[in-house]
Amino acid sequence: MLADEMRACTRCAELAATRTQVVVGSGPSDARLVVVGEAPGAVEDETGTPFVGRSGQLLDRLLAEAGLSRTDVAVINTVKCRPPGNRVPSRAETANCRPWTTRQLEELRPSLVVTLGLSASSWFLGKTTLGAVRGIVHEVDGRRVLPTYHPAAALRGGPRGEAMTRLREDLALAVRLVS
Repeated sequence: MLADEMRACTRCAELAATRTQVVVGSGPSDARLVVVGEAPGAVEDETGTPFVGRSGQLLDRLLAEAGLSRTDVAVINTVKCRPPGNRVPSRAETANCRPWTTRQLEELRPSLVVTLGLSASSWFLGKTTLGAVRGIVHEVDGRRVLPTYHPAAALRGGPRGEAMTRLREDLALAVRLVS
């Protein structure tokens, strides 16, 4: 089983040594929408479930506002283990996890993937800027991909709350696209 294989992974020696557990993902196997983030945070590393901290709570609320329950959405990360100190995963760590994420997407076969933040968006689209790609549906390897802001960016506020506004708009678009 794929989840068991991921839990046994030691490709990244540092992450394998410092993680509490591998955060495989959550959600139904027939989800039409998959949300992809960068890597687990501290709460996710403790619980084994992605997006359950403050960012996850905001994601849940915004999905509900748009008319979709979190229980109807699959949630995964491009890197399955928490980098120490919540640092950005290295290129090698992202490359080591790439086969896991690819296999998850192949098994899930969603009609839409929403990427949260620049790291997750770059995983699909290559080097880019979020401003250049967010809110636009891209075709990537036969998948529809909608990049948007990470909930953490929305929580930080930014100028005039733009990240929150755009994240809300993009999630509403995602729900319309899968309905």
